[in-house]
Amino acid sequence: MNSLKLAVAGIVCMLAAGVADAQEIRIGGGGASLATIFAPMKDQFEKSSGDKLTLIQSLPTKGLIALEKGEIDALTTTVPLATIMAEAAKEGVVVDPAALQQQEIGKNEVVAFVHKSNRIKKLSKAQLKKIFTGKVTNWKEIGGADLPIIVVWGNETPGQNALFIKEMLDGEKVTAKAIKTTDYQNIREMVKANPGSIGIDPRGMAMATVGRVDIPIVTAPIILITKGKPSAKVEKVLNFYNEEFGYFSR
Repeated sequence: MNSLKLAVAGIVCMLAAGVADAQEIRIGGGGASLATIFAPMKDQFEKSSGDKLTLIQSLPTKGLIALEKGEIDALTTTVPLATIMAEAAKEGVVVDPAALQQQEIGKNEVVAFVHKSNRIKKLSKAQLKKIFTGKVTNWKEIGGADLPIIVVWGNETPGQNALFIKEMLDGEKVTAKAIKTTDYQNIREMVKANPGSIGIDPRGMAMATVGRVDIPIVTAPIILITKGKPSAKVEKVLNFYNEEFGYFSR
């Protein structure tokens, strides 16, 4: 009986030690970067390592401020670091660039979502430009149904917006009639719910419940920013990602 009690006590101690050894890795940043790199690996990493991978979506500027305050372990984004630092400075937070380290860990591809009922399968750059600048306002003008075009645009997706405007709209402004929403998920859900709508999102946000049209490839590097060299626990996440998914080599 005493032997049984000792054995049980030993198992409890081992389990407790395992829990104590588990650590939380906090990755903050934009939805595009999180959806492309970290969200797909989250469950698998946690099951394999026993650690907790916490993903905190925010605007890049808020993420950099959180990194500076030690509230997250790493920041991931598609927005250039210099741009984020300039925006942080406007909020009264001056970050020493020499204290930061950045590395490219992947690519974000911008895709165009449409309602599932939309029969258009492909859009050229010229067609996209006309749609998003408001020069084409009905799908029938480009071979689709007689249905008004609803452009859905995110207010909290600055990196994606800047890239798309530069590459696809040649710097022109998005139509003033665009329906404004917040983040990547809300863009997708609004397109899903409204026939005639179109919006842009990261490839990682694709789901079977929303349609997608082929567009010219638009990509941006996804960077990871840390204070100094990545900590051991951040390196653990990056190594797991590289070994299991093989999307990048450092």
